[in-house]
Amino acid sequence: MIDALWGGGVRRLPLLVLLLSPVPAGADALTATLVDGPEIARFDVPEGTGWCVLWNHSVKGFPVSDCYENRAGRMVLVTAHLPDFAAGLDHIPGRGRQVTDGQGGYFILDINEPVPGNAYILRPGAGPVNHRLQVGDSIVSLSAVAQHQRVRIALERKQDR
Repeated sequence: MIDALWGGGVRRLPLLVLLLSPVPAGADALTATLVDGPEIARFDVPEGTGWCVLWNHSVKGFPVSDCYENRAGRMVLVTAHLPDFAAGLDHIPGRGRQVTDGQGGYFILDINEPVPGNAYILRPGAGPVNHRLQVGDSIVSLSAVAQHQRVRIALERKQDR
């Protein structure tokens, strides 16, 4: 049952473990919360650490990622990996620098773009799109528990809680 819910991935982590894992006192947290409902995931993300939002392109199926970092309590988009110039994927000149990934795709490095309000809304895709949050070796599928629903991804400061 868990395999069916979480699909493939580097490491499967049941949602219950994430919800029951307390964030240490004084630590910042990355949260994923249904806009009109409960918290889906919470990860400890101290200053200087990062996380990625991973998904599979809805048309071509290849993996895509946007990676962020906690920089002095600000959610900052740092890098993106785009294996193709497929529909909806592109590099905007002046917004980071594009370099090859050596496999026909590319990385956008040094984006260094703060996310307004330290949060944004994502509607996780269904099935094979499989939007996921990855912090270190831990991965949780947002699509498995909230496909097509409004999910708020936020960096919460320790004093915000």
